[in-house]
Amino acid sequence: MTKRWQISRRTLLRGAGASLALPLLDAMSPLTALAASGNSEAPLRAVFLFVPNGAVMKDWTPAKTGDKFVLPRTLEPLQPHQGDLLVLTGLAHDKARANGDGPGDHARSTSTFLTGVQLNKTSGRDIRAATSIDQIIADEVGRNTELPSLELGCERGKQAGGCDSGYSCAYSSNISWRTPAMPMNKEINPRFVFERLFGDMKHVTSQQDAARQARYRRSVLDAAQDETRSLQRRLGGADRRKLDEYLASVREIERRIAFAEGNGKKKLPPQTDVPSGVSHVYDERVKTMLDLTVLALATDTTRIVSFMYGNGASNRAYPDIGIPDGHHGLTHHKNNPDMIDKVAKINRFHIQQLAYLLAKLKAVTEGESNLLDNSMVLYGSGISDGNRHDHHNLPILLAGSAKGTITPGRHIAFPDQTPLCNLYLSMLERFDISAETFGDSTGPLQHLTAS
Repeated sequence: MTKRWQISRRTLLRGAGASLALPLLDAMSPLTALAASGNSEAPLRAVFLFVPNGAVMKDWTPAKTGDKFVLPRTLEPLQPHQGDLLVLTGLAHDKARANGDGPGDHARSTSTFLTGVQLNKTSGRDIRAATSIDQIIADEVGRNTELPSLELGCERGKQAGGCDSGYSCAYSSNISWRTPAMPMNKEINPRFVFERLFGDMKHVTSQQDAARQARYRRSVLDAAQDETRSLQRRLGGADRRKLDEYLASVREIERRIAFAEGNGKKKLPPQTDVPSGVSHVYDERVKTMLDLTVLALATDTTRIVSFMYGNGASNRAYPDIGIPDGHHGLTHHKNNPDMIDKVAKINRFHIQQLAYLLAKLKAVTEGESNLLDNSMVLYGSGISDGNRHDHHNLPILLAGSAKGTITPGRHIAFPDQTPLCNLYLSMLERFDISAETFGDSTGPLQHLTAS
């Protein structure tokens, strides 16, 4: 057998301060291993997506369980991915409830979402939650990647002061917690995320050094073009196609960020605050962040990503889909049919962005598998009915098969009040992380793999 040329999984294309990680190529793994298992070299990843203010559950919940379910109105955009999806109903977050602490459901449901613990009610410095599920996994797998984890969002967050009935703004602004007293601040500027993934950080450490950043903001692809050409000449046909598709996606993100920065100079409506690199068009901002998520995972720059569609109690308006009203205000609908319909439309819009992410993940091939198959993508909220601030029967989805350890394509209805943390315990198991409990778990969630 002719010896095949191989490159390291950690190969970077470098040039003029830029460093471009590569997706998984056949040339990075022994031919026999790829032929034998298709995805043996691909690592397991996890993505955690948080949406604020709950959902209209009658439009969310499928009528039937099992693999013959029909996606209801809100989830219809996921129809192309139904076979990659678990709809999980009946799950609850008891610690998002007051339990004697009074109002503040939005703050609690946000920082409890990935921690599963009762927060210390304070608007001062003595904040206390717990290490979140994403950070526990990052502690284990992050040693193998450049970034242990990546925290993204679309709304600025405050880390001090009160934001919800005596709860610190830190609770409303974060789902990821490094330690019980240290939230992981999310990045909302796609430019800074892009440069964190692909740029030499010494060029961009000071946000105030505008001149240096302006000089640096040329294409990382242009900077690394010599090494790129050299690599392309040595790759096989399939790898060249995969590399071309990857480079095209990087170029497209660069274009969209540059376009957003250009639009940021235009006159915007009053009370619109758009930092550099952040499009004022919300769905474009979300899609750019999701594209960056895919790039970060595909290049194995990180294996753990969390993303917040909005902060807890976000009152963002959605004029682009015909809803000028604030989201949070609409959820207090008092059974007004028009307000309920608007909330359902916002829920569906968020799901459309999830469908976009799943399509992007599925398009990244890894051996005979794909990036979605080698991932767990959790989507949901710590509130179900926003009008009542319910924390049971939460809107929870899990996409991907976790390298064959999950059987998707089903709606599973669990007994009411089953802890959501049981799912997190099961996710830890799939990363080979031993834990007897997590949050208020009572044991691993059953039936994720069909018998």
